[in-house]
Amino acid sequence: MKLRSLIPLFIMIATLSARGQKEAGDTTIYQFTVQNLEGEEFDFSSLKGKKIMVVNTASKCGLTPQYKKLQAIYDKYGDKDFVIVGFPANNFMFQEPGSDEEIAVFCKRNYGVTFPMMSKISVKGKKMHPVYEFLTKKSKNGVLDSSVSWNFQKYLINADGRLAMVVSPSTLPDDPSVVSWIEE
Repeated sequence: MKLRSLIPLFIMIATLSARGQKEAGDTTIYQFTVQNLEGEEFDFSSLKGKKIMVVNTASKCGLTPQYKKLQAIYDKYGDKDFVIVGFPANNFMFQEPGSDEEIAVFCKRNYGVTFPMMSKISVKGKKMHPVYEFLTKKSKNGVLDSSVSWNFQKYLINADGRLAMVVSPSTLPDDPSVVSWIEE
């Protein structure tokens, strides 16, 4: 086979490859609509132009006190095009056993949470919620592959709806790296 006859094949492969990269790169968090703890729809497209911290939460975890720092960051930057979106999840040692109603009461009573809290979901495994498929799969977010290692892992989303950074569960919400990202 001559090289000249392979040129159309190379062009087709390059075009398909570029198209696949473009499609992953064109996806944003704005494509998702989820349910909040009250059972109402929450459309991520309503957050266009804001930086977003998505965090999986749990009420019976050693890291649960992070709710206090999450709320403090939200109080400080919530009116400056920044929002936190919490997703309760029971994926790690059954540390979020409550119903949506129980979680809402717990968050409000113990930590004064006012940032948006969504309905409980799965952030790992076969029942992983589509938002977390987007956050953890490079093929969907166009940036990187990751896995949720524990409760209170943070995903930072730029104002254009694209994944910017993954922050370890043990890194506090007011860590200088997080604050500098919010402020930049």
